[in-house]
Amino acid sequence: MRIAICQVNPTIADLAGNVSLCLEAARKAANLAPDLIVFPEMVIPGYPPRDLLYDDDFVTATLAASSDFAAQCEGLPPVLFGSIATKDEGQKTKDEGRKTNRLLPRLLNVACLARHGKMSIAAEKRLLPIYDVFYEPRWFRPGAFRPPLEIGGQKVGILICEDLWDQDYDIHPAAELKAAGAEVLVCLSASPYRQGILEKRIAQAERAAVSINSTSASNIPVVFVNLVGANDELIFDGRSFVLDGNGCHCEAGFAEAISIVTIGGGTKDEGRRTKLSSSVLGLSSAMEELTCALTLGIRDFARKNGLKRAFLGVSGGIDSALALVLAVKALGAENVTGVAIPSRFSDPRSAESARELCQNLGCGFEVVPLEPLHVAAEALLNRPIAQSENPTMENVQARLRMLILMSYVNAFGGFLINTSNKTELALGYSTLYGDMAGALCPLADLTKPQVYALARFVGRDSISPYIFERPPSAELKPAQVDPFDYDQISPEIEALVQADGAHPALKRSEHKRWQFGIVLKISERAFGTGRMMPVTKR
Repeated sequence: MRIAICQVNPTIADLAGNVSLCLEAARKAANLAPDLIVFPEMVIPGYPPRDLLYDDDFVTATLAASSDFAAQCEGLPPVLFGSIATKDEGQKTKDEGRKTNRLLPRLLNVACLARHGKMSIAAEKRLLPIYDVFYEPRWFRPGAFRPPLEIGGQKVGILICEDLWDQDYDIHPAAELKAAGAEVLVCLSASPYRQGILEKRIAQAERAAVSINSTSASNIPVVFVNLVGANDELIFDGRSFVLDGNGCHCEAGFAEAISIVTIGGGTKDEGRRTKLSSSVLGLSSAMEELTCALTLGIRDFARKNGLKRAFLGVSGGIDSALALVLAVKALGAENVTGVAIPSRFSDPRSAESARELCQNLGCGFEVVPLEPLHVAAEALLNRPIAQSENPTMENVQARLRMLILMSYVNAFGGFLINTSNKTELALGYSTLYGDMAGALCPLADLTKPQVYALARFVGRDSISPYIFERPPSAELKPAQVDPFDYDQISPEIEALVQADGAHPALKRSEHKRWQFGIVLKISERAFGTGRMMPVTKR
């Protein structure tokens, strides 16, 4: 059996665009003579649509787009694709007279089969994740069992993302499909990237592949087709894979891909897959993987929101240097401008290092001295604020810097990239409406040591030794340096974040993070929608 994998990058709610994207990919895949073409989970509406699913007009339009895509697939081999469906008419509730009852989700997360221009439901997602960034029971009902399909002379059992994972259920969906005679498992997925996630996916697939009635070591093949691209905080790495008797073969990471695999006759290498081992998982290093993830996150945020330009403050520090390098990789040097804002407390080498970095990268560079605004603020605030001994005027300077940066955004369009790292955010070492400003925060799930490590990898040819060697400093008062041993505090505070542990600094700064920009998620526990801590608590 020949299966075409279509690893594509849809945009949430761009229904016409997603149909066009999938149709083009399906036609290309058809040229490879497959028995079945497979797309990822929720590829028509995009994932995750979240509370758009409460909009009846959006639901109706998504259903129509799914049917339209199926109709346009006439003449092609059978196509499996992810979308939504409404609950069965037999499941009406007492509240059916209401337009929407948000306490009773009425939708199903489904895999649709397009065959001969007609659409049918091939599988319903049964295990709905409700952890971290996932809240699927808010919008969907658990689906019912659907038996394997006969396609290409094989019985194909179809799973949707979470249905593949090894969880503590009496009858697991994969086992139920195998008991019903499935000879191959195909999983449509929208599994976001986290560091180390590929190994976990493969391990789960290996467990699902074990034949329940076999006394030998034979397993049934598993085809895992994953979404690629980024939507807000979530980065989807693709890396679809096939697990069969020939080993595990993986698609390219962080890029769209179309390829063919042969089930039962070996896996055909089309030049886009890499055979995996425990040490080589598609990319040459963890740093390369991280670079690809963050670059994709920045690029898709700009592209999918129609933003062509990015601005960021370049201080001569390591955080802004790394953010600038990633922005240039993602958007192109011609679309990125670094703005240096030296103050009376800045080391002259800071602005010079920022200038040198921008020259090395070929991006735009501007210098706006802070002193005139600083002097004006001191005169205006006068007593008791300007002469107080607390950090008030430090915070004022940080907010004046953001006034300058946002002025560039307002004047020339685009968006502001924030340069804060996760350790600073966890400790509250940041100024609300100051250095916390920015629409997108690509470093906010990286600890300070991770920032240095990634900067050495991706910026080794462009970032000056001074930026690596200087003590971290906000340069808001004389001889200021950050008051932390980052090598010691970063892993300690990160361990607490990953374990949802308590710490006075985390508690004091919760209100700041509620007002922070979009954090590109690369760890299991990031600041953002997956961490819903209250501000008001004891």
